[in-house]
Amino acid sequence: MLELAYAAGQAPGGGAGPFFTQLPFLLAIFAVFYFLLIRPQQKKQREHRLMLESLKTGDQVLTSGGIYGMIVGFGEDNRIKLKIAENVKVEVARDHITAKVGPREPAKG
Repeated sequence: MLELAYAAGQAPGGGAGPFFTQLPFLLAIFAVFYFLLIRPQQKKQREHRLMLESLKTGDQVLTSGGIYGMIVGFGEDNRIKLKIAENVKVEVARDHITAKVGPREPAKG
């Protein structure tokens, strides 16, 4: 009867192995995600923030809505005043400026 009690016990030395064998794979997956997804996105956000901080009157810009315009002033609450056509000025949120663009060439006719 005593032999049955020993047979029902836990196997010696088990339990710690699977975690330590999976740890390098988990670290490798995290490293791949960091270098392929997280780091490039952070770099892109940093460049966009620097571009927004360097905006000045007279810059030609593109909004996230696809509207090209020239900055004619800065308003309060993070607003930018754009001239998009003759006698047409609009206010847009600074965060919706996606890029600086070069001056537009006149249409050839």
